[in-house]
Amino acid sequence: MSVALLIVVMSIMNGFDKELRTNILSIMPHASIFHRGGIENPQELTQQIESNSNVEASSPFVQLEGLVSRKKNVVPVILFGIDPILEKKTSSLPTKIPQDALQTFASEKNQIILGQGVANKLNVQVNDKITLIIPSTNNMNGDRFSSRINVLRVCAILHSQSELDNNLALMEINQASAISLHPGNITGIRLKLNDIFQAQTTLHEITDELAQGYYGFSWMRTYGPLYEAIQMSKGMIGMLLFLIIAIAAFNLVSTLIMVVVDKQGDIAILRTMGASTREIMSIFILHGGLIGLIGTSIGSLIGIGLSFVITPLVSFLESLFGIQFLKSDVYPVTYLPSDLQWMDVLQIIITALILSFLVVIYPAWRASRIQPADALRYE
Repeated sequence: MSVALLIVVMSIMNGFDKELRTNILSIMPHASIFHRGGIENPQELTQQIESNSNVEASSPFVQLEGLVSRKKNVVPVILFGIDPILEKKTSSLPTKIPQDALQTFASEKNQIILGQGVANKLNVQVNDKITLIIPSTNNMNGDRFSSRINVLRVCAILHSQSELDNNLALMEINQASAISLHPGNITGIRLKLNDIFQAQTTLHEITDELAQGYYGFSWMRTYGPLYEAIQMSKGMIGMLLFLIIAIAAFNLVSTLIMVVVDKQGDIAILRTMGASTREIMSIFILHGGLIGLIGTSIGSLIGIGLSFVITPLVSFLESLFGIQFLKSDVYPVTYLPSDLQWMDVLQIIITALILSFLVVIYPAWRASRIQPADALRYE
């Protein structure tokens, strides 16, 4: 069971790692370029940015912070204005929205897409109307505040199964720009990178070539600590579960020592019949190795099977009991992900087999040291 448990836990940790890289980071930018006064001519800037070898694609966006309300419910949101056509190059957002809703979103005015968590808090459905409130200032010193209020129709609800659902809202980029502090300008350029772990280096290279006033942020600032925590947890859990395998191997040693004590007479008879110490050792090494091989095989099959069914199994239990084990306000995803990697399985199997064969050497040596005369004296 130690092998099975280690395979399942490693698969879950790999699942969280994959979910962060392929789901969350497919929605949120790998990196973004901003300008303090907004960007007036994104086409020219985009060409310059895409000349960097690590930039696969780029797209403009408008980012606002505001409130959405319906009746007495009010929820803070981060509003992104996107171009649905250009967004397909850098984000998986368009693929998570129904095609008809996406067309409506792009062609009609006063449309908004809400994350599932936001929609639940407001208790709204598709086609319901909500109020969007964007706070702003009336002068350069920022000492007089006002708000821009718009009534919008919910044309779709985004369900990404991640924490993004709790505060994300989308508008068409031109309409979002019109209600921003810099109408007609965009907030920034989002980048899709070939190597996401070179995000900071790429940002430095790009901003050094741009005019003064440009700056950038990467996913390492927002999700970097989470990624490092996942990697550290994966290493720590792997080490702890390795100790569980070691304890199981110690139990194998205890079992074989008990067998040696119980079978001293039989071992002595074999010795008197001409069996050498090497043959006696081989018998017990083979015995212990066979136990380890059978145990590792059974544990591997159980662990691999559980890794494939753990996600739907947890979802079934959640629906059966009406509970949610992973909530997006605490965890980065709302379901238990699993990603079985065969290299991890191979390493676990090899480690378990090596430990099994190493720990049986001492009991086998003890058996080979039994003297026939001493063992048969009281038989």
